[in-house]
Amino acid sequence: MRKFSVARPLGLALALGALTASAWSVAALAQDSGQAIPRAKAQNIVNTATAAGQFKTLVSLVQQAGLAGTLSTGGPYTVFAPTDAAFAKVPKKTLSALAAAPAKLKAVLLYHVAQGKVTAAQVSRRSSITTLEGATVRIKVTGRTVKVNNARVVKPDVAASNGVIHVINRVLIPPAG
Repeated sequence: MRKFSVARPLGLALALGALTASAWSVAALAQDSGQAIPRAKAQNIVNTATAAGQFKTLVSLVQQAGLAGTLSTGGPYTVFAPTDAAFAKVPKKTLSALAAAPAKLKAVLLYHVAQGKVTAAQVSRRSSITTLEGATVRIKVTGRTVKVNNARVVKPDVAASNGVIHVINRVLIPPAG
């Protein structure tokens, strides 16, 4: 599924940062200034993202790409979910190009999803994770920060009935190839 090229705008990070497993605690999450994400009732990934209120762009693109059904009923999956603020960092020209190219959009979205439920503790022990797009994302732990490519996890382990969401601050773009 990597038979396309997506232009990478300068400054668009390809990584995911996060806290190490020990720092991915409730106390660390309380420091995040983002909106609270409901944890009491585990819903599927799409419903959980919708209920959070900070993933409107992601949910809209998932629906546009025809992936909402899969992420609602399939799994388990691990989703590295960029917030609306993360999508705001992507140039509008890039988002428009993706919207006009359904195969590229689907590939970018699948680059944020891995098969299986990979918790924060498991992520922090790995050097890479293969995504449903087919490429791998790099995992790097430095001190109290875990990065997947260059995006930082700002909220790990958001439970869903069919997997887990790790909230990230950047949109991941798969390598061209």
